[in-house]
Amino acid sequence: MLVMLPPSEAKTSPRRGRPVDVDALSFPALAPVRRKVVDALAEVSGRPDALELLGVGASLADEVARNTVLHQGTAGPARHVYTGVLYGAAGLDRLTPTGRARAAEHVRIISGLWGVVTPEDVVPAYRLSMGTDLPGIGPLAAAWRGPLAEVLDPQADGQLVVDCRSAAYLAAWTPPRSADWVTVRVERELDGVRSVVSHHAKHTRGVLTRHLLTRRGRVPADAEHLARVAAELVGDELLAVELAPRKGRGARVLSLVVA
Repeated sequence: MLVMLPPSEAKTSPRRGRPVDVDALSFPALAPVRRKVVDALAEVSGRPDALELLGVGASLADEVARNTVLHQGTAGPARHVYTGVLYGAAGLDRLTPTGRARAAEHVRIISGLWGVVTPEDVVPAYRLSMGTDLPGIGPLAAAWRGPLAEVLDPQADGQLVVDCRSAAYLAAWTPPRSADWVTVRVERELDGVRSVVSHHAKHTRGVLTRHLLTRRGRVPADAEHLARVAAELVGDELLAVELAPRKGRGARVLSLVVA
């Protein structure tokens, strides 16, 4: 099983720690591309039009300025650095040693800056979305597509892929046809009418991620097993769980229904 997560927009800069060591990150084959993206981001973040190029508002100027010194800033495990809604619910920073080992084995975080990391990889806080057209690199999803396929396709071959990514991060890597690919959709039911939700979806995907990492028993091996495991949350976090049939070559959809 691979659980694919997006990074969080919200990140916490570690108070202590050494700078990032690109060569020490998981998937070392990505190091050359990582260095190019880091250097391009640093150059762009120092420009007068940096906020516009990175698609952020003035309130994030300090975070953009931090991009210029990523090689010198403090770094920490990704499970501490990513602190958005999904990660708050997943609680990757609150796992037991056994849970942390399971997360390191099964969780993959797709990043516009690093390509892909595990929760244990030591990285700095940064501001960069996968949807960015980064001067010197181009659209990041396209830039990462080939390199990510080289390192992730072999891992996903024949495996269940539980995909909790948003559209921008889905564009950077598509699991191979040999994978049992399942995307996780969150719907709200009100007066018998369902609608897709966004903000609450992050929380619910985080809840599912934590359940997969902390429940007793073996991890799900296929889509049907995943649906049964997700159904264990019905009555507490969920109203219902539904697994749609596969259509064509795409992913199956696991719908998590919330009130």
